[in-house]
Amino acid sequence: MSEPGLTVPELRVLVAVEEEGGFTAAAARLGLTQSAVSHAVRSGERKLGAVLFDRGRHGARPTPAGTRAAGHARRVLRLLETMAAEVRGAGRTAETVDGPVRIAAFRSAAAHLLPAVLARLTARHPGIAPEVRIVRELGRGTAGEVADGRADLGIATLGGTDPLPRGLLSATVVTEPYFLVHPVGHPAPRTLPLIDWMENCGSYTRAWWAGQDWIPPVTVDAEDDSVVLSMVAQGMGMAIMPALALMSAPRSVTITDLGEGRPTRGVGYVTTPEMVRVGAVRELIRELRGVELGEVPVGV
Repeated sequence: MSEPGLTVPELRVLVAVEEEGGFTAAAARLGLTQSAVSHAVRSGERKLGAVLFDRGRHGARPTPAGTRAAGHARRVLRLLETMAAEVRGAGRTAETVDGPVRIAAFRSAAAHLLPAVLARLTARHPGIAPEVRIVRELGRGTAGEVADGRADLGIATLGGTDPLPRGLLSATVVTEPYFLVHPVGHPAPRTLPLIDWMENCGSYTRAWWAGQDWIPPVTVDAEDDSVVLSMVAQGMGMAIMPALALMSAPRSVTITDLGEGRPTRGVGYVTTPEMVRVGAVRELIRELRGVELGEVPVGV
C-alpha cells in the first residue's frame, strides 16, 4: 500500500523550515515544539521518498528535492486559501470578485504597466487587494516566484530562448522595442561609453547585440534600469534600453530608434494552471490582455 499524501500541517511545516532555515525557528513560527517539526519533516521525507533538508550546525538547508517540494507546498496552501474565499463567495453575483492577489513584477513593469491595470481592476472589483512585489528579472525571475508559490501571477519578460519553469501558463501582452538612449545634444552618441545593468542581458537581445560592432564593452554596470537612465542623463554614457524603462525618461536624454531589425522583448503574465481559475487572478489577466504600450518619446 502506498504512503498517503502529505497532510496540511506537514505542508505548513515544510514551508516554514525552508523559509526559516531551521527546525527551531520553524517551530517558533508555527507555535510547535521542535520535536513536532522534526517528526513532520521525517514523515514528509518518508512519504515523498526523498531527503528534503540537510541537517547540521548551520540549521536545515533544503536539498534540490526540498526546494521543489516547498514550492509545491506553497502552491497547495495558497490554493486552499483561495478555495475558501471562492466558496464563501459562491452565492454572490458573478461580477463580485474579492480577495488578495499576489503579483511579482520586474521594476519597469511595476512602475509603468501595472498601475493603470490595477486601477481598472480595483475599480471594477473593489474587494480585490493587489499585493505587488518587485523581483529582479534574473535567473528564475518572476516566473520562478510563481513556480515556487510565492506569487499568484508574475509579470515576466517572454519570448527569449531561456525556458520558463515547467508547468506554467504564459501569454505575451505587449512587445516592447529597444532604443538607444544618450545625453541631449551629443554629436556622436554611438561613440560614448556603454552603461548597462544585469537584467538587460536577456536572451531576446543576445543575437542582435553580438552583430553590432559599434557597441563597446560595458563601462559601468549599474544595479537597475532607473540607475542607468540617471547616469545617461548626467552625461556619463549611452545605453540600450527597452520601452518600459523609458516611459519616464528625463528631458536631458535623447531617445533614438535603432532602426530595422532592432531587438524587442515580450512582456506578459505567467501563472499556474490552478491559479488561472481563481477569480481575482482571472480578472487580473482580463485587464492585462487590454494593455497597450505607451508611446516612447523618440527624438526627445
